[in-house]
Amino acid sequence: MTLKLPRYRTGFYFSIVILAGLATAFGGYMFMEGNTAEVTILEKQGAPDAVIIFIADPHLRTDNLEYIKAIVGRINSLHPSLVLIGGDFAYRNEENYEAHEVWKGINAPVYAVLGNHDYQSGDNSLARIRKMSEEASFSHTENTREKEVFTDESANTSYADNLTHTLTDNNVRVLRNEFRELNINGTKVILVGIDDCWAGMADPPVIPENNDFTIYMVHEPKCRGNWNADLILAGHTHGGQFFPPGLDKLVPGGMLELGGRFDSGRTTTYITRGIGTSNLNIQLRAFASPEIIVIKGV
Repeated sequence: MTLKLPRYRTGFYFSIVILAGLATAFGGYMFMEGNTAEVTILEKQGAPDAVIIFIADPHLRTDNLEYIKAIVGRINSLHPSLVLIGGDFAYRNEENYEAHEVWKGINAPVYAVLGNHDYQSGDNSLARIRKMSEEASFSHTENTREKEVFTDESANTSYADNLTHTLTDNNVRVLRNEFRELNINGTKVILVGIDDCWAGMADPPVIPENNDFTIYMVHEPKCRGNWNADLILAGHTHGGQFFPPGLDKLVPGGMLELGGRFDSGRTTTYITRGIGTSNLNIQLRAFASPEIIVIKGV
């Protein structure tokens, strides 16, 4: 018995070819976007008359190391006085941290905070859903609820400690609920680093009263408090990574804060789209290109 294949009109096969071509083209676009970082200028009154760079979410791994090296070169070409990194250095469970030598190539002082991947917290689907549910109960008007709301007994503190030691050896100063008083080109700056709140490690330090320009770094933007800050810098969201522009505005109540600038009185919060990708072995993005933030005073 001869098996007969169904007959389709020529138009059907033509449509299949067109769809396959579009899928290939879109895949190429996502690869190109994932490997092309944009520079965003963030102007803020009172900020130092200098170049301060902020990046986040490198998710460093062997196959994106050359890309991260290119990011470091791009940063150096901007001649920064200070570089800030907003956490999620890690990708998955690394057996060694040799790739993090790349940060030693930055030609400026570097300060950072850790992210949830650096504690292996909320880095799988089920844990991520639970953490997002906890976020829904968090209020920005509170100042210290981070430690009460977010707990994670599975957080790998040894992993985070080892990563911190490696980063320190490579000229990255990691702030874990600490602050530093800096002088950037004649402007006094208070830099505060909040440890990761998804891992239950956030415990904001008490900052002495002052009139200095104050910057807070916190990995997850939903975890920010009602801090006496001029600027709050966060990452974590990747801008949605694959998210059509404007769709977040359609969500009632502002539940989605995927990226960009948010002003509230004196305080400006900026959520970067980050520079790396997680849960992928390739740099792919759509409508959320990697981002290098340049902070400048006005």
